[in-house]
Amino acid sequence: MKFWDHQHNARSETRRLLLGFAFAVVVLVAAVHAALALAWWLMVAVLPVHLPFPQGFLAANVGVSLMLVLGGWWVETSNLRAGGVKLAQRVGARELRPSLSHAEQRLSNIVDELCIAAHMDRPQIMVMPRTDAINAFAAGWDESDAVIAVTQGALDYLTREEMQGMVAHELSHLHEGDTRLKMRLAGMVFGLELVYNFGDTMRERRGLAWWFGSAIMVAGFAGWLTGRMLKAAVSRQREYLADARAVQWTRSRDGLGGVLRKVMAQRRDTPAGYAENPVHTGLAHPAVQHMLLVDVPGRSRMERWLDTHPTLDDRVQRVYGRRMQPLPAVPVPAGHESARRDEGGAAGTVSIASLVDPFARFM
Repeated sequence: MKFWDHQHNARSETRRLLLGFAFAVVVLVAAVHAALALAWWLMVAVLPVHLPFPQGFLAANVGVSLMLVLGGWWVETSNLRAGGVKLAQRVGARELRPSLSHAEQRLSNIVDELCIAAHMDRPQIMVMPRTDAINAFAAGWDESDAVIAVTQGALDYLTREEMQGMVAHELSHLHEGDTRLKMRLAGMVFGLELVYNFGDTMRERRGLAWWFGSAIMVAGFAGWLTGRMLKAAVSRQREYLADARAVQWTRSRDGLGGVLRKVMAQRRDTPAGYAENPVHTGLAHPAVQHMLLVDVPGRSRMERWLDTHPTLDDRVQRVYGRRMQPLPAVPVPAGHESARRDEGGAAGTVSIASLVDPFARFM
């Protein structure tokens, strides 16, 4: 995998998409004004009396549209900034307990090693104990409330190398500011949706309000749909970037690649209807779906069209450079590991941090 090229391409594509997002907001404001102006002229054409064009019509339309978009963005972003730990707790995650489980101690050691390699502060680590599906997510507005949550299925079915690939992917999201970027985009999409909702509310009053509300709804729906599409496209590029960063940090295709291939096998072998039940997966909460390592299966065709994740086949092909078959997801016993954050590794062992950072062994 040419991870440097993939990272450069993902960053360049993200910048273009963000410019497109800003352009979409401008087009939405112009479309709302154009729709209202058209509605006004059509209304004047059917009325027997002549009505002059209102003064300040443009300023009022632009001002109200921007107020809805930016106000909705501010409100939704403020709600999403509640903290990564609180968000993880909302979906059933608990704090890591390394002293009670070899698998959780192994996870703690892996996070420590990769944080040293990436020169990052250690995020809070949490586990979703009732989730069998292999998955994980990173959340948090900044380093002070950053969290990585891993499912019990990941602890049970992933080898140490594969766990390193998965953790490296999630740490990349924190390192690149993807969690904050996705929260901001979610807030902007909510603001675009408010324009549509405002038009829908106006339609309930009948008369002229119904006429102008319909015009706002048409423009608002087009803006909301465009925002959703751009948000999904940005998210897919950030997933590609995190995949490439994970391969760079771990120096292994089989780490993250093995995780994705085991997810493919797990979904292939899962009974129909099992994955759609949030009681079984624990990952159906809308606040975390766009943050997951892999998306939740079994959604509608419209949701798949606006998918925030690339397909598993596409991601595996990018990691390996060719198509690969699924790997059986079988329980992997976690061997005993001592705490390494303060004690360091055993004599003669080479940590993943020292492979990426030659000075890591002195830290």
